[in-house]
Amino acid sequence: MKTSDFDFNLPESLIAQTPLENRSDSRLLVVNKTENSYSDYHFSELINFLKEDDIIVRNNTRVIPARLFGVKKAKENNTQTDGHCEVLLLKDEGNNIWETLVGNSKIVKLNTIISFGDDKLKARCVKIKEMGIRHFEMIYEGIFMEVLDQLGNIPLPPYIKEKLVDTERYQTVYSEVKGSAAAPTAGLHFTEELIEQIKKKGCRFVDVTLHIGLGTFRPVNVDDVSKHVMHSEYYQMSKETADLLNKAKENGQRIIAIGTTSVRTLETIYNEYGCFKECSGNTNIFIYPGYNFKAIDAIVTNFHLPKSTLIMMISAFGGKDLIFEAYKHAIEEKYRFFSFGDSMFIY
Repeated sequence: MKTSDFDFNLPESLIAQTPLENRSDSRLLVVNKTENSYSDYHFSELINFLKEDDIIVRNNTRVIPARLFGVKKAKENNTQTDGHCEVLLLKDEGNNIWETLVGNSKIVKLNTIISFGDDKLKARCVKIKEMGIRHFEMIYEGIFMEVLDQLGNIPLPPYIKEKLVDTERYQTVYSEVKGSAAAPTAGLHFTEELIEQIKKKGCRFVDVTLHIGLGTFRPVNVDDVSKHVMHSEYYQMSKETADLLNKAKENGQRIIAIGTTSVRTLETIYNEYGCFKECSGNTNIFIYPGYNFKAIDAIVTNFHLPKSTLIMMISAFGGKDLIFEAYKHAIEEKYRFFSFGDSMFIY
């Protein structure tokens, strides 16, 4: 299976640059695997495709201001140099060590120190990895997340050129656990009102956490899909969520994942334990056609980039031919694509 098999032509005009005024006004393409069909709706109509005992799993991660702009310090006298450096925080490794992606990585050697905000935060390189990945020890006073709030920027995807006026629009309304370098964008369509309506129908929401890093958005740079190696991301599931999901499996209730990150979390845990379980860890699961889904019955998802691991995952779930027919229809109907774009419900 080749990466090029997952390519398609997308007019640049269909890449959504700003969120809609009302989250749930986005369009919804409903894909029915059994009937091999797809139909056009609006996201607020998702409720009509839900059953009263559905369990809906959402990723409660919260995007941190993970993009930092700093200056490399000279070794001799610790003064600043003109070596400017952009650093994207990817994963908290513990003990003030962060895995990062460095834009100007060639200037960052072992023990290089990058200064942010006139030394309010300094980062010392403690490990060099491939393709611009660096591990930094963070040096600061006070509480790291408070320092980051002062100095960092919300890391919007590179295909979004417009300035985001309200950064909360790149957070889900249920975001809670800080740690992501990107938003779980399938959840951006939900409003508090829609969530309440869905609950009143009898559906139950449960939360998992997967902090989105390089694993989710790194492009596939190999011709053979099976040779792609996913970057690991941190996940966590509570006992309450695990118990509810296990009961749903026993009772034959549908488990619906909001977004590919929820899918990865659920499938990782079910593959590991044969059930759902209170646990945490790092996952590098890569789901592409041929994968046997064990944990989920339906997915709410956005429209994804060509040749990405995300479109490979939904092709695995919905069937590649049907998904690509649906994408062709979405392009013809001028659906909005990517992070601030429209959505799909696949079941």
